[in-house]
Amino acid sequence: MGTLPAPHDISGPEATAAIHEQGAHLVTWTPVGEQPVLWVSHDTFLQEGRAIRGGVPICFPWFGPGRSGDRKPSHGPARTTPWEPVVIEEGRAQLSLTLGALRATYDVRAGRRLELTLRVTNVGSQEETYEEALHAYLLVGDVRQVRLDGLDRASYVDKTDQGRTHRQEGPVTLRGETDRVYRSACPVTVVDPVLGRRLRVTTSGSASTVVWNPWADKAAGLADMGDDEWPGMLCVEGGNVLADEITLAPGDTHTLRYEIEVLAL
Repeated sequence: MGTLPAPHDISGPEATAAIHEQGAHLVTWTPVGEQPVLWVSHDTFLQEGRAIRGGVPICFPWFGPGRSGDRKPSHGPARTTPWEPVVIEEGRAQLSLTLGALRATYDVRAGRRLELTLRVTNVGSQEETYEEALHAYLLVGDVRQVRLDGLDRASYVDKTDQGRTHRQEGPVTLRGETDRVYRSACPVTVVDPVLGRRLRVTTSGSASTVVWNPWADKAAGLADMGDDEWPGMLCVEGGNVLADEITLAPGDTHTLRYEIEVLAL
């Protein structure tokens, strides 16, 4: 198992950014004059065939173990498979990957705003069903002090509570291990008093918003995350998972867009 080649530098006049061909994995995005927005573990594996812990992994064509609960690898093969570069230039990258009858094209535009677009086309002759998520790891000052606005009254599946469904009341604050799939397409704002900023996440073509942090005990069991790193990250993901999986007829295309903007507190 070899070491991953260095990522492509796609920095431009408005931001620095870098992306690996394996997994079409964006690992850095920092708008000029701002602190880094994406978090990557110091202990992550940068090896061929192994997932990167941080940045923006692409979960596709299933999420976690899939709806059947037994699919491997976790989150699908797209994040550990090399994608084919189509465009690599200042401020932009476009890569493509075909898995069976599903062809995915991923477009990254890294400026003052980060714009991620995942298009999936059924190039086969039968219906195809899949899950997808852009699994963004956001850098935060202290996850115990952040607040997420925009999910009030949304229902969510709580994976830390045997998959039971709950209803969000008010803003989201984290007090322990959190692994929730919200059925919501509303914009979400991460209010971070420690770093003195807000991160506004906007999606389209997305029915699911996933909020995840492993907390101390689970982080201690992750070989690719330092025991003391979990307070500095928060995953806010956009996608279509669980009951909101996508079914495409032959020739049809679905487009998922995910955008992040840095705002003052």
